[in-house]
Amino acid sequence: MSFFSEFKEFAIKGNVIDLAVGVIIGGAFGKIVESLVKDIIMPIIGKLIGGVDFKELYFNLGAHSYPTLELAEKAGAPLVKYGIFINTVVDFTIVALAIFVAVKIINKLRHAAAPAPVEAAISEEVVLLRQIRDSLQNQNEE
Repeated sequence: MSFFSEFKEFAIKGNVIDLAVGVIIGGAFGKIVESLVKDIIMPIIGKLIGGVDFKELYFNLGAHSYPTLELAEKAGAPLVKYGIFINTVVDFTIVALAIFVAVKIINKLRHAAAPAPVEAAISEEVVLLRQIRDSLQNQNEE
């Protein structure tokens, strides 16, 4: 089988399409979570702890001080932008939680939809063989 025919078979089976759909949905989901964190959660947290805007939190490692992060960046000062890091950690935590909940729900639905295992009917011969085995074990014990 040639490389191209193998690739064609792979693509037709839906693996590539499933992967593409997953990437597109994942990207859109990431934007939703980013907006949730940036536009809703972080402003609330900032307000609760005294009006702090996390994206403006930074350590200036340079000799000069700057009133805002934007001015420090324009000046090319060496900065540790820990506020942006906090936002990223919150983003990740929310994405991980959302994925965990989604997988948990999907697994629950799969288990609910899966048919209950059906016990195979035991043949008459197997029943007789088991009876003989049990009878022999009882004779050996006596």
